[in-house]
Amino acid sequence: MAARQLVLELPHRPALGREDFLVAPSNQAAVTWIDRWPNWPAPGLVLFGPPGSGKSHLAAVWQAQSGATVVSHSALARGRVEARRFVFEDGAAALRDPAAAEAFFHLYNRVAAEGGHMLLTGVTPPARWRTPLADLRSRLKALPVAEIQAPDDAMLAGLFAKLFRDRQLRVSGEVVLYLVHRIERSFAAVARAVEVLDRASLVERRRITLALARTALDLT
Repeated sequence: MAARQLVLELPHRPALGREDFLVAPSNQAAVTWIDRWPNWPAPGLVLFGPPGSGKSHLAAVWQAQSGATVVSHSALARGRVEARRFVFEDGAAALRDPAAAEAFFHLYNRVAAEGGHMLLTGVTPPARWRTPLADLRSRLKALPVAEIQAPDDAMLAGLFAKLFRDRQLRVSGEVVLYLVHRIERSFAAVARAVEVLDRASLVERRRITLALARTALDLT
């Protein structure tokens, strides 16, 4: 057998419950809005922030407590959406398409008329989404928004701990702090680092240590 073991592509299951979400000053406003439902002042809410910032996690929390349906871009294009409450992720990209924008416009109007709710997510606020329908743009701009901001050290450390825990990896606080002060300061960078270290640990068949982190992430 080769010295390095074969790495199987086994999916890990992230913890997406309300109790698993890390609350910090960078996302407190978004969490407050989610907890405020169903007492929203409009038929929807838009969460926006950088990739990997927790938008999908919060959307999953709201979906669970509201019974909402996740609307895919393909379902929207086919016009097969009947839900009164729904989650629609990465709206800025999908709603550039005229057909998708038209379908979403009618879905928005129906849900609003029926007293339903929608949760949209994006990297930027809806005022910057380039949808071709003026009426849809005005409706999106009228929705309340909640920004998830860049993380501080405590948030990055908590995110590292959560993502390692999701993968059932035991990593010391010393390693976590080392990583926090050396990687790019973004949620996406944390997710990438955990992925690389998980794979390296499997290949090397050893625990994630400072030495392994330096080597695997080229932090020497």
